[in-house]
Amino acid sequence: MGIETSFFGKTRDGQNTHLYKLYNDFMECTVTDYGACLVSVWFRDKRGRFRDVVLGYDTLPEYEVNRPSLGAIIGRNANRIGKAEALISGQSYALEKNEGENNLHSGSHGYQHRVWEAWTDEEDGDSKVTFLLDSPHLDQGFPGKAKVAVTYTLTAGNELRIDYRAKADADTIFNMTNHSYFNLEGQESGSVLGHMLRIDADAYTEADAEQIPTGRIVPVDGTPMDFRQERRIGDWIGEPYEPLALAGGYDHNWVLNHPGSLRPAAWLYAPESGICLEVETDLPGLQVYTANYLEDEKGKEGTVYQPRSGICFETQHYPDACHHGNFPDSVVKAGQQYETSTIFRFSRRG
Repeated sequence: MGIETSFFGKTRDGQNTHLYKLYNDFMECTVTDYGACLVSVWFRDKRGRFRDVVLGYDTLPEYEVNRPSLGAIIGRNANRIGKAEALISGQSYALEKNEGENNLHSGSHGYQHRVWEAWTDEEDGDSKVTFLLDSPHLDQGFPGKAKVAVTYTLTAGNELRIDYRAKADADTIFNMTNHSYFNLEGQESGSVLGHMLRIDADAYTEADAEQIPTGRIVPVDGTPMDFRQERRIGDWIGEPYEPLALAGGYDHNWVLNHPGSLRPAAWLYAPESGICLEVETDLPGLQVYTANYLEDEKGKEGTVYQPRSGICFETQHYPDACHHGNFPDSVVKAGQQYETSTIFRFSRRG
């Protein structure tokens, strides 16, 4: 186990940024204090070859743009809020309209475009880096002066654990996530449609043509949204099913069966490499996104990413929760601690 720190570059406004490599005998992960982004995850496949299984970029200027939010920490609010209007404790707060009339991922100046303070630590065989950020009152339109912390931990058990903590001095929304795109055949390998996927969810939240939830929770039974048994991502992604047609593929919030405790929510397996990924969360929702809007995106080592080049597992509260009383509440009261964890656990078959 260990940690190595290196210089990444200067931002356009002259701030220094760094890369932090966490490693053990079987895998290594690299994160940066720019956006607290996950840059790479190297894991050994069934033939003993190391593969980088997350999409990303080689240089800091590319992360400063990062239109598709590759590897980014999203905050204060991940996913969409309808009409770009946050309803918090009876008051309305105007947000940036950055996706039509709606707000996506908190707007164009989200947490993925900040330089975070960083602290490294090695403890009990684990390597970790904690990123800290001060978020002022009305940052992105959200009320409350907030302190935010995100910790990446690489364990001896080949787990990449992400712990989120935040507290504000006013009622506000906290709904943070990691927006990494995984391809278990390697970031340069192309489509994930041949990957096998399972999701522990009996239902999903219905959305309209703008991908804003209607408030209805729809059973997956008998639909292309049913991943309760492991099957290929590509099996039904092209079916003439309206939710798939509206989103251009999978880009939906699954209603997890066991919210509130840290436990497995999804499993991904790439037959060619033999690499497996298990996703654990204590949150009620999981947005699964098959990179529907990636197009000619220049990534690492000259790779050009296209639709279906990766898959995201965004652990979260339901999208637009502030407008739906039947959804779990994403509002955190003044002075209360927001705390949640996600674990990406890597292993092999074969």
